[in-house]
Amino acid sequence: MEDEEAAAVLRAVGRQIKVWREAAGMTQAEFGAAIGYGEEMVSSVERARRIPKPDFLDGADEVLGAEGKLSAMKEDVEKARYPKNVRDLTKLEAEAVELGAYTTQHIHGLLQTPEYAQAVYELRRPAYTEDEIERHLAARMARKDVFERTPRPLVTFVQEEVTLRRPTGGTMVLRGQLEHLLHMGKLRHVSIQVMPTALEEHSGLSGPFRLLKLQDGKSVGHLEVQLHSRVISDPREVQVLEMRYGMIRAQALSPRESLSFIEKVLGELT
Repeated sequence: MEDEEAAAVLRAVGRQIKVWREAAGMTQAEFGAAIGYGEEMVSSVERARRIPKPDFLDGADEVLGAEGKLSAMKEDVEKARYPKNVRDLTKLEAEAVELGAYTTQHIHGLLQTPEYAQAVYELRRPAYTEDEIERHLAARMARKDVFERTPRPLVTFVQEEVTLRRPTGGTMVLRGQLEHLLHMGKLRHVSIQVMPTALEEHSGLSGPFRLLKLQDGKSVGHLEVQLHSRVISDPREVQVLEMRYGMIRAQALSPRESLSFIEKVLGELT
C-alpha cells in the first residue's frame, strides 16, 4: 500500500479474517473454495497484500458465522481502496460550498464518464495493473457524490477546447463523454465553460488547477502535476489562483455559448 492509513485498515481486516477462519478450523484453500476465491487470494488478503472486495467480506461473514462483524468492515475497506491523495481531496470536496476547476489535457475527473475515465487510466505510463485501474476508477466515480449532496455546492469548470476534441478511448467513448457534458452543463448548480484554442488573451497558460471554498469561509487551491498532488492553503497563493480563475472564466465562452460549442463538436464526430 502507498500509505500507512490504508495499510493499517487492511492489516486489521486481514487479521480478523484469519482469526475467524482458524476458529472455524478451515484452511485457506477450504475457506477460499467456500467463498469462491483461490487460496492465493485468501493468503494475500490475510497478509494485507490485496484489498478484499465486498463480496469477499460478505462471503467470509456468512461462511465463518461472523454475524455481520466482517461485512461491517466493507465501508472502511472501500475507503482504503482509494489512493491517499484522492481520499484527501474527497474530504475537501465534501466540505466545499463552491468548487472551480480549470483543465487543460482531458475532461475534468468529476465530469468523466466511467468509459472515458477508464481510458485515461489505461493510457497512463508506466502502465497501471488491472487492480490499480479498478481502484482508481472506483475512487473517481465515488467522488461524483459531490453533485448529489444537499445543500448543492456551486460547481464550475473551464475546459480547454482540445479536451473536447482529443479522442481519448476512441470516437464512441468521446461521443458519450460530450453527451454527458451537455447533460451536466444543464444542471442549475453546474457551469461548464470552454476556452477556445484560437483565443489570443489567455490567463491560464501556467497550467490546470482547482479552487475549493469551504464551509468555514476559507478557500484552498489544489494542483496536480505529473507525480505530485498539492493542496495550497497559503492565503496569498490562494488569492492569486482566485484572481487567475476569475480572469480565465471571463475570457472563456459563456456557459450557454459553451454548450452550443460542445454540441457543434459532437456533431462533427463521425
